[in-house]
Amino acid sequence: GWACWKTYLGRPDTDGVRCISMGALGNGLREWRPNEALPVLEAELSLLRRYWSHDEKATINTQSNLASCLADLERHDEALVLHREIYARAVAALGVSHKYAIMSGTNVAQNLFMLRHFDEAVALLRDQLLPVARQSLGAD
Repeated sequence: GWACWKTYLGRPDTDGVRCISMGALGNGLREWRPNEALPVLEAELSLLRRYWSHDEKATINTQSNLASCLADLERHDEALVLHREIYARAVAALGVSHKYAIMSGTNVAQNLFMLRHFDEAVALLRDQLLPVARQSLGAD
């Protein structure tokens, strides 16, 4: 995390390696210091939107890391809003049967469980995600 960030800190904002190192720092901080990780992940997302807005997969991945950090901080309402947006973007960009779209959908369901919205979570898993996952990834 920090070593990677310190190595590439002096590079311009438009340098892709600098942005990747920022993500490594944010994700490294997330497990033990999520309060410190959050602004790093927000800055990474801002850079991606500014300079690499065409890279949908990178944006979805960074948004997912940010939503997971919000969940780590027990800010589940905010995480759910972001997870829903990520799922919609993943489905639109990659298709409903793409593994990232399916994973994004399971993140929505997990967040719904955390907020005790059990009926909605079960319906999402049973009616939308499981049939698509079985079809595209196999029954196992």
